[in-house]
Amino acid sequence: QVQLVESGGGLVQPGGSLRLSCAASGISFSIYHMGWYRQAPGKQRELVAQITNGGRTNYADSVKGRFTISRVNIKTTVYLQMNSLKPEDTAVYYCNAYRSSSYNYWGQGTQVTVSS
Repeated sequence: QVQLVESGGGLVQPGGSLRLSCAASGISFSIYHMGWYRQAPGKQRELVAQITNGGRTNYADSVKGRFTISRVNIKTTVYLQMNSLKPEDTAVYYCNAYRSSSYNYWGQGTQVTVSS
């Protein structure tokens, strides 16, 4: 049974930081590309950051220079360090594990709220 469990969300003031974690189980973690997506109320889910199974990273323009994605394969965990948070970063953040269209898994999401 595949599980992706996100943690680390919460309420933070503008300019603050949060680190999200996603612990994976039930998959061969090291061969999966991992990603973080977010969905704000009334908006479509969008890609935030990706890290390939080889460690290459890709970021949405809106978060470049502020967010950092990383992975620790031995811990089967992917992280998203979020700095200089803005109110427009408020969303539910989802972890994704992708190998192919048949092997594409999602976590349950964690709420991030940026507000003073």
